[in-house]
Amino acid sequence: MFRTIRPFAAYAIQDISCLGDRLIALDNTTGYLLQINSKNDDSTILNPHQTEEFLDATGLAVWEEKLWFTKDEDVYFCSLTDFIPQLFVSLPYTANGITVWGSTIYVSCQKSGYIYIYDADKASLITRFYTPGIGREHLTIRGEEIWVADDEEQTVFCLERATGEIKFSLLTPFENPTGLVFYHDPETDKEVLYVAYAYKEAYVRDDPNSDPPQELDYRDRTFIHPLYFQYYPEGNYALSNGYLMEVSYVEELSQLEDVNLENLEWRIALPSETLRQKIREIYSIGRPFTEEIINGQRVAVFKFDKLAPQEKHIFGWKALLEVYSIKYRLTPRDVEDLPELAPEFQEKYLVDNDDLAMGTEIILNAAQEAIGTETNLLRKIYKIRNFVYDKLSYGIKPHIDPPDVALERGVGSCGEYLGILLALSRLNGIACRTVGRYKCPKNPEYQNVPLSPDFNHVWMEFYVPGFGWLPMESNPDDIAEGGPYPTRFFMGLSWYHVEIGKGISFENISSNSVLLNKESVSIGDLALNHIRFTILSELPPS
Repeated sequence: MFRTIRPFAAYAIQDISCLGDRLIALDNTTGYLLQINSKNDDSTILNPHQTEEFLDATGLAVWEEKLWFTKDEDVYFCSLTDFIPQLFVSLPYTANGITVWGSTIYVSCQKSGYIYIYDADKASLITRFYTPGIGREHLTIRGEEIWVADDEEQTVFCLERATGEIKFSLLTPFENPTGLVFYHDPETDKEVLYVAYAYKEAYVRDDPNSDPPQELDYRDRTFIHPLYFQYYPEGNYALSNGYLMEVSYVEELSQLEDVNLENLEWRIALPSETLRQKIREIYSIGRPFTEEIINGQRVAVFKFDKLAPQEKHIFGWKALLEVYSIKYRLTPRDVEDLPELAPEFQEKYLVDNDDLAMGTEIILNAAQEAIGTETNLLRKIYKIRNFVYDKLSYGIKPHIDPPDVALERGVGSCGEYLGILLALSRLNGIACRTVGRYKCPKNPEYQNVPLSPDFNHVWMEFYVPGFGWLPMESNPDDIAEGGPYPTRFFMGLSWYHVEIGKGISFENISSNSVLLNKESVSIGDLALNHIRFTILSELPPS
């Protein structure tokens, strides 16, 4: 495997390219063009006398003896000996990424939404393609493919160079990708797709002049990391960087009130086996469990003959998992003339079986308003997603309200977003189910260190007859409101989403075979949960 590259004196890498076996990076905060040794991070400034010309530049490409870059609305080129910029062409709006293939220049522009293709000799426009994402995009070329990194989408797209059609896309393991290049290692004769990242990281800084002597601050994070991937055209999906991790869920009995329960069965869902999530091992913690299969999902059952007041136990499970990022590629054309949804799916996944308020006026009206006259399943679910994102602002509360209440209020947590999505989708004939339960903290560089999530989390899957279940994130809790909304988690999940208990209750208790609800005995009143993730190593998809 290739390593993470953290070049010396790099603050915000905005694009990368290759010159033979040398890796070149553009840092637009200093104007440095850095030549980087990928084996040890050593770096050299190639343009020590022309750094001002490269301040605030964004795109970088090298072809033969010319270096190309973008800055503001302009596209420049210069020689690799004097680095004196010469204007090539100007765009109506800010130019972002650039790549070169022979006598053809490709330039991306976020504001216009196009990749412009120019003749290098005549500086004339040949054609243009739609950009695949909504953010600032950077480009590179491999053979007959254009590869595009989008910072807001957290995604790399592979496009047909002749048509601009998307072949497949890949989720990146880190947020805010700012450049990409295919690098051939002369020592190993292997090729890798390197992706650059740049963002601000919050951290607690020591400050002896303040009380307390710590304060929240932000620092630059920038590095270059390999993006491993495997494309499965027969399944319409691609996998990218994964991680081997230990995931533990443990309950600690800590009763708030005295209870006496006999023949208690405590069920906790176990991780699911999926295309992107592989189970290497699961074992019990504290007390043994037996297993049940509920709707195809594995569930751990912990049994107590009698639970007396103030009785103490620790019990749960630990799993060793491989978890990868996955991104499906389906278009509305792919889902035309679908077979009828099977009756068993209609009975399970088109009904109100979880307090979804599907018969209320506000939800019925929203279900119609969300899709309008649309009939295509993929377009319908996409419109429903955007409708809910538009109607709700993200906020966390101590309990989850039903969809009609949350929609009228206009503020919701992930569970409330999910409830509305489920209700509107099912009313429009789209089978869907709940998935969760936790996201690993997004710190893949913190390996062999216990990590705990701040909250639990739920998302959903919708069913396409003839294709199967596809994932969709429940809410845009980490992006600006009002759209346009990234599609990164529409038919996609990142490595940190851990799938546990699809379409079933994550945890419940029964006494003498009678299911106990929160009005009688609440799990939260009986126990404290402990959730721990430990990232062990990075894994390329096999």
